[in-house]
Amino acid sequence: MPLSLEEFQVAQMYMVMKMQQQNTTGEEGVEVLENRPFEDDDFGKGQYTLKIYRLQSKAPTWLAKFAPTGALVMQEEAWNAYPRCKSVIKVLGLTKEQLAVRQVEMLDIATDTSDYWSYVVGCSNIDFSQFQSARTGRGPLLDGWQDQCNPVMTAYKLVTIDAPYWGFGSRLEQALLAGERALFLESHRNCFSWIDEWFGLSVDMMRELEKQSDSSLNEKLGRPCVMADEEGSNVDPLLETPEGTLEKMNGNIEEERCRRFIG
Repeated sequence: MPLSLEEFQVAQMYMVMKMQQQNTTGEEGVEVLENRPFEDDDFGKGQYTLKIYRLQSKAPTWLAKFAPTGALVMQEEAWNAYPRCKSVIKVLGLTKEQLAVRQVEMLDIATDTSDYWSYVVGCSNIDFSQFQSARTGRGPLLDGWQDQCNPVMTAYKLVTIDAPYWGFGSRLEQALLAGERALFLESHRNCFSWIDEWFGLSVDMMRELEKQSDSSLNEKLGRPCVMADEEGSNVDPLLETPEGTLEKMNGNIEEERCRRFIG
């Protein structure tokens, strides 16, 4: 990633928020049950989220036909104490048996794919060999860009899937792994391609925008809005987020949907 570690925190928060908005309609999408600060002995201070994903329409036809309804609804818990998170700690705790069967894949955000899952995730089709950020001047990403960009960073992710469904569990696991691969690639491509939208925002600004976005997501699904933190907001009450940031983001989403439809 042609970003610094500090920039990636904001980029990742913005990317998650925008992709959730892109994939949430009145029928399905992402429901946020909890989004609050946490503190424990293992991670220190961070942000805890509990979400439910209802994305049935994105499942392959064979999966939607045979899988139980519950298999198409996922619950996600995340403990994010940036730059550490639970998935990263699990990588360091793999057993010898897990290491023996682990498959390592290198993903380059400058590459593009056109398989089924990239279509489902929503491939942006941005050619990074022609892309340059107006606000930072970063890009284009040409061959060997990893050795030429400054700043530059690498994101690691461990995915372990166990689908205990007799008859199609193995096929389901492979489908989920392919979907996770496409999602990981596209989400990090978006982190960079949306750099002119999030660059200059602070983490506190993003936390405030997250609250607005979480309420918007649940409203779309007809669900209760996320309640305020029991311990109170840790955001400065005098903090001002850029006016219309969430509305502008949703406007960009509609433009992108129109371009995909016309294309």
